[in-house]
Amino acid sequence: MKLSVVHPSPPTLDSSHFLVNCQPSESELEDINPVSAMEHEQVRNILAASQWQQSQEELVFSSLRPAQQPKKGVAEVFGSTFLTIFLAEFGDKTQLSTLLMSAESQSPWVVFLGSAAALIATSLLGVLLGRWLATKLTPRTMETAAGASLLLISVMLLWDVVQL
Repeated sequence: MKLSVVHPSPPTLDSSHFLVNCQPSESELEDINPVSAMEHEQVRNILAASQWQQSQEELVFSSLRPAQQPKKGVAEVFGSTFLTIFLAEFGDKTQLSTLLMSAESQSPWVVFLGSAAALIATSLLGVLLGRWLATKLTPRTMETAAGASLLLISVMLLWDVVQL
């Protein structure tokens, strides 16, 4: 009996998916009774269908894995981070506190250095915590949790305003 390797249907599979097909020679066909020839064909069809189904499952599951996003350049990450934080912090309570401290003190540069050091420390904490969370949670879960947290803060602030 000769063994030959054939590609299963459909031909969209990569080279790691092959099926060993047992093809009897002409002289061996005479020795095979009709039942074993039919069994041989059924086994070959089952193997081909099983391998095709496995390839389809791999295609489905590979499409469910998160897509690899292209890495951003240093300048792009720095620029988007700076702009986001600058706009988010502009006019917030930290900036107003720094403004008041600078107006009250006789040393505005010391106030600047103190507030800059505090912002650097809180940013470092945020980066380290975010990096750790990224190893434990999916990006979608982190976005959902952040959105829920901001929504909760908004509701609490609104509740404070309504109760005045």
